[in-house]
Amino acid sequence: MCLALPAEIVEIDPTLDKATVSLEGVKKEISLALVEDVSVGDFVLVHVGYALSKVSRSEAEKTLELMAQVGQKTPQIEEVS
Repeated sequence: MCLALPAEIVEIDPTLDKATVSLEGVKKEISLALVEDVSVGDFVLVHVGYALSKVSRSEAEKTLELMAQVGQKTPQIEEVS
């Protein structure tokens, strides 16, 4: 299963077609090669270092909230030795 997470663009380097995104304070450089017309403050779906599409702030917030809820309800897997 593949998972793409919404992240906010905090910086753009148009000469390299790259951006820096932030997700809960973690910053990562990603490629913008697959999207057009994005700006600082926009949210994009990120998968393996690429922005796949632009999403609205409300959709990004809703998705992140659902991910947080799933994380709280998922039982921890204990390591068996």
